Amino acid sequence: MEDSKIVELYWQRNEEAIAETASKYGKYCGTIAYNILRSSEDAEECVNDTYMRAWNAIPPHRPNRLSTFLGKITRNLALNKYKGYNAKKRGEGQTDLILSELEACISTSDHVEGIIDELAVVEAINSFLSGLTKMNRAIFVRRYWYMDSVKDIADRLAMSENRIALKLFRMRKELRVHLEREGITL
Repeated sequence: MEDSKIVELYWQRNEEAIAETASKYGKYCGTIAYNILRSSEDAEECVNDTYMRAWNAIPPHRPNRLSTFLGKITRNLALNKYKGYNAKKRGEGQTDLILSELEACISTSDHVEGIIDELAVVEAINSFLSGLTKMNRAIFVRRYWYMDSVKDIADRLAMSENRIALKLFRMRKELRVHLEREGITL
């Protein structure tokens, strides 16, 4: 079913929307959650929570891209769940590793000024991504949005893990320079 029809089902408060969402995006959302949590049960719980959040958000919100909308909800739910876990016991330390890779490029803050700064960072990162080659952008997004392992990215792109790791290292350096050029202090 087309996304626009699924969204329309949500607007009509038709429970079929959940079934259609699960059919079309269940695996996609499950992969996002699993890559963060490394637990099938927890990933399944996040996916179910994603459906509930989508149900509560549509309406009034009408997403332009349903996949992105659902992916963002799933990712945020999984990251929130992850924060409660010990990285050594759950997630195999992978999520901490991925987040620490970007730590040198991006700082976070919980106050109002920080939120404004974060919006500027989002805009600068989007600008940075638009300047990358299609392959490098895919590598960067697979690692830092979907939280795929270096091995998974290498397998997907038929490249060596060392080559992927080197590309990620170089892109992080380029991102840091780009953010500094944009006036974003680290």
